[in-house]
Amino acid sequence: MDNNIGYRISELRKQAGMSQFQLAKVLDIATSTLGMYETGKREPSLKVMNRIANYFNVTTDYLLGRPEKKDDNTKTADIDDDDVIFTYEGRQIPKEDLELIRRIMRGTRNDIK
Repeated sequence: MDNNIGYRISELRKQAGMSQFQLAKVLDIATSTLGMYETGKREPSLKVMNRIANYFNVTTDYLLGRPEKKDDNTKTADIDDDDVIFTYEGRQIPKEDLELIRRIMRGTRNDIK
């Protein structure tokens, strides 16, 4: 399977049951331009790529053929609750309330009916 942008656009269009003319109209580009994207003769601008991603509810990474999972070499930061301020409706949630929320979410609060 080819991972180029044109292939992905073509597959998304076909899955949606759309003609090139219909999609080109939605994207506000010429049908011939869309055809060139799909055949790999041209690549869409970032603006058009964003329109495509938004229309089909996919990421631009998907269009670019990037893997959906993070690389194993990706580093993550360890963050504890002291590093984060939790808010609800613009007000900070006190730490004791956070613990109660955690217990409720885990189902370990004794007085839950």
